[in-house]
Amino acid sequence: MLMNKDATAAQRGYSVLVDDPGFLLARVNARQLSVVGEALRPLGLRPRSYTILRLAATNDPPMQRDLAHVLELDPSQVVTLVDDLQRAGLVERHQSEIDRRSNVIVATDLGKARLVEAASVVTEAHSTVFAVLDTAEKDALHDALRRITLAEWEEEE
Repeated sequence: MLMNKDATAAQRGYSVLVDDPGFLLARVNARQLSVVGEALRPLGLRPRSYTILRLAATNDPPMQRDLAHVLELDPSQVVTLVDDLQRAGLVERHQSEIDRRSNVIVATDLGKARLVEAASVVTEAHSTVFAVLDTAEKDALHDALRRITLAEWEEEE
């Protein structure tokens, strides 16, 4: 059956994919990354660098080697992301007191200020992506995703 090239995905028969939670998660994640990426671009950040900056601004900043595992990235990708953040003056590498072979990634004052701006635009971007959900649905989705992630992390320990 020939379909009009302007037909929606549902009209083309792709709606069978809405029964696949893996596809749905990947699809929503791709949309979220796109919208958040566009929102962060004027601040010189990308979604992954924003995540690293968030962790670096905590009271317990991460060791660089741990970022690859937490973000499920190749260590070389983390090096590039941290290098970019460091060149922008947003983070610094400090030698770990626990393991002198490792670096702790710490947000600078500029990084903390940029994070405040970035968090605001990310919140707005998420509002756009999840606009079709009411507050209870957003809370339930967030809770379910949190539980899945925390369960995975607990299995790793």
